[in-house]
Amino acid sequence: MLEKKETKYAPAERATFETLQRQRANFSSAGFMLEIMDSVPSGLVVLNEQRQIVYSNDAFCQAVKTKESSAIGLRPGEALNCIHAFETDGGCGTTEFCSTCGAVQAILQAQKGNKNIQECRIMRHDVEGAEEALDLRVWATPMQLNGERFTIFAVNDISNEKRRRVLERVFFHDIRNTAGAIQGLAELIAMVDDPAELQDFDFGGLLDQASHQLIDEIEAQRQIMAAENEELEPELRRIQALLLLQDVKKLYDRHIISEERFIQLDPQSENLEMLTDPTLLKRVVGNMVKNALEACKPDETVTIGCDRFGGFVRFWVHNPTFMPNHIQLQIFQRSFSTKGNGRGLGTYSMKLLSERYLNGRVTFKSSPNEGTVFIGLYPARMD
Repeated sequence: MLEKKETKYAPAERATFETLQRQRANFSSAGFMLEIMDSVPSGLVVLNEQRQIVYSNDAFCQAVKTKESSAIGLRPGEALNCIHAFETDGGCGTTEFCSTCGAVQAILQAQKGNKNIQECRIMRHDVEGAEEALDLRVWATPMQLNGERFTIFAVNDISNEKRRRVLERVFFHDIRNTAGAIQGLAELIAMVDDPAELQDFDFGGLLDQASHQLIDEIEAQRQIMAAENEELEPELRRIQALLLLQDVKKLYDRHIISEERFIQLDPQSENLEMLTDPTLLKRVVGNMVKNALEACKPDETVTIGCDRFGGFVRFWVHNPTFMPNHIQLQIFQRSFSTKGNGRGLGTYSMKLLSERYLNGRVTFKSSPNEGTVFIGLYPARMD
């Protein structure tokens, strides 16, 4: 009899040890089929009706760095070391976050008799305990053996494909638009006969703003790639938190994304001294502000501030828009975006830079009455 456990999404019950051993033995005796499965270059497992692994091929074992026998009885997220897989007694598939997981959705569809393909974003702990983002494409196919129902579950890492799409989006869309604006301003300047007219329309200021935006977009991508490859070296300097916040405000006050929107600095903000990497910290806070502006409607205001929180310096960015729950559950995942395919590095980079390079932490709160606030906590000293 299966033990009942609480779940917020997929069933939590697991097969008994005896059932798992019998099911594994059934597959172990299917020699020809196993040879085919082991020849597949993608990770592949067979799951029972409780979504537990009863067979895993060589490619999957190599990917999760374990022996085939050690994977038996685990669910896919547990084998992959997903950060949510061990949050509850029910395990993989039973948390609120699992309701947005493409892997669980595909498996549940296969258990209804439907072959299903999904994309799946997973934050996992690597062998050293650091968080690592995976973008996966998964296939779930129903099958029967000896009168029992199983699911063939295949996994392919598409992280590089996702990175390429993001870079294509940035360089072929965002950066092209900014470069086009610079070209247009340069052509207008060339057409003006009287230099005094340039001052009337502030062409120089507009050109300066557009060129800085272009460099900033390129630098943002360089930093993310370097951060993921663990090639960033923080350059620590003593700074004033309020001055950094004012610099970010000045940058985005002039940004095209601020059109018909406003940025307000909380007057209670404290000018605290910090020892940190100002370039990386400015990138994180800037992404908070940019996302907040994108969430705002015309004539709405983004409020930013900083203060002391114990031994930490706290930065916050508030906007009046509520994030629906399904977005909140995915907000820090790599490649997730509310702005369409090929985006989604803003909130992910906040978390990556904060936790891996600034010894900090980024969280958020969102409610229909109070809107959304992102909060970054950073040590006053990075010793």
